[in-house]
Amino acid sequence: MSFAIVEISGHQYPVRESEKLIVPLHVGEPGSSVKFDHVLMLGEGSAVKVGRPSVSGAVVEATVLAHRKGKKVIVGKFKRRRDYHRTKGHRQDETVLQITRISG
Repeated sequence: MSFAIVEISGHQYPVRESEKLIVPLHVGEPGSSVKFDHVLMLGEGSAVKVGRPSVSGAVVEATVLAHRKGKKVIVGKFKRRRDYHRTKGHRQDETVLQITRISG
């Protein structure tokens, strides 16, 4: 089974074919196909290609499954003996991808 390490939105993700992946919000309608050509490493069994900085000609194709919001992150501020405490929540937008093909 082939695998790759691909850079998406400034983050590096190890991926395999037919795997679901959650990334920061990415352009594309649900059901559409996207291609990532900044592949840092590509492997098939024991044969591994490492790019400097990326493997030339390697492409990872994925299908956009959904756009959604992630889990809530609670941010709190507190200053002791000052009667000061604040709490805020934040939910980051995410995209769920299904890896369809790894070619190199």
